[in-house]
Amino acid sequence: MSKYYYDLHIHSCLSPCGDTDMTPANIAGMAAVAGLQIAALTDHNTTDNCPAFWQTCRTYGIIPVPGMELTTAEEIHLLCLFRDLDGAMAFGEHVAAARMPVKNRPDIFGHQLVMDAADRVLREEETLLISATSLSLEEGTRLCRSFGGMCMPAHIDRESGGVISVLGTFPTEPRYTSFELSPTGNRLELASAYPVLENLRCVTSSDAHYLWDISGAQHSIEIQDEPYSSALVRENLLAILEGK
Repeated sequence: MSKYYYDLHIHSCLSPCGDTDMTPANIAGMAAVAGLQIAALTDHNTTDNCPAFWQTCRTYGIIPVPGMELTTAEEIHLLCLFRDLDGAMAFGEHVAAARMPVKNRPDIFGHQLVMDAADRVLREEETLLISATSLSLEEGTRLCRSFGGMCMPAHIDRESGGVISVLGTFPTEPRYTSFELSPTGNRLELASAYPVLENLRCVTSSDAHYLWDISGAQHSIEIQDEPYSSALVRENLLAILEGK
């Protein structure tokens, strides 16, 4: 077992309101400087920058986790993490078909840039990515799991996009094994109000939209990693979050 420092909720320049400096290579480099071993790219309703992130993480010795922050039809934010790039990209294609056909306003939300591993702009996404999709919480959860992913309600302590704020409680269905808090969240207070949380794994991540927001070596998890490979660490990380 080894201790791994992580940040499982990071946005690139593809996300609305994401800083243009949040390129896949810059994120991987900042993760290394910050002392992380595991980093997840979780743009709003898309996985299109995950391939570049996957490549650049290898350059910096970071274990990449491809992911997405899905906005459900109820406007609940769901953190979706995947074991491999193929599963993440297939999930991304299905989510793209469920996005609302609302055009981005770069003057308000910023440019939504798809990059390659050398930080070259491949294209600009024209559909606004921050809008709710047509996928319900149950549908989004089921879809994520069908591609080998694990998912958890994101930043449940927040009013915007937090499952408790939207539903008034933490759901027992669909069943989750983990949940995410923002860096200022108080697990003890939430567990006191919602006892269902007591037996769930809690992770804290940055939800970074700027390079300086990426977590340093603050939050860690013990993972079995022998015989070592990044794929094994990623697999065992998600298994832990799934309660296995």
